[in-house]
Amino acid sequence: MTKANKERILAFLDKEYSDAKGELEYTKDYELLIAVVLSAQSTDVAVNNVTRKLFAKYPTFESLLNVKEAQFAAYFKTLGLYRNKAKHVYNLIHLLNEHHNGVVPSAKEELLKLPGVGVKTANVVRAELFNIPEIAVDTHVSRIARRLGFAKFSDDVTIIEAKLRKVLPKERYIKTHHQMIHFGRYFCKAQSPLCKKCPLVDICKEPNKKL
Repeated sequence: MTKANKERILAFLDKEYSDAKGELEYTKDYELLIAVVLSAQSTDVAVNNVTRKLFAKYPTFESLLNVKEAQFAAYFKTLGLYRNKAKHVYNLIHLLNEHHNGVVPSAKEELLKLPGVGVKTANVVRAELFNIPEIAVDTHVSRIARRLGFAKFSDDVTIIEAKLRKVLPKERYIKTHHQMIHFGRYFCKAQSPLCKKCPLVDICKEPNKKL
């Protein structure tokens, strides 16, 4: 990644996605945590459809404590891995209650102890709720990082995160994370990227460009 390419990419993202932000809907800290756990292998649109109904029926943290695992599964049935997610959310709610008085912790080590919470989820929560500089590497960020030369195609998410942390200014972590997601979700898509319209196509490393 040359300095010139990095500056060109960031300038493009700033121009096209200046207002990019997370698309999961929430009003309370635990709602975001649950939504991010549910978003694994599911779209934000699908998750929002589920959580709107769930949080309308159970509007407080205390009310969620009374929901059984099977009831969560019924709400999550339209999502991938819904049985596992039901188990995670059920246990997550009770652990939050027992160890954190129902408040989502900001410390990464505490978040990672919660069911269904991996590094990506912890990073999203820390960035969104606490404005802590983090880069959450999901499928979109991984794809964009590889295609635009921030990382190699053989790099896993841990290596990609480390490389992005190294090359990006810390104050840009959260913003660039959202911008890369929007670029990947709506333009540089996995199966049908809009390569012919992309001003960055000449530096793209994707071997199967749609030219």
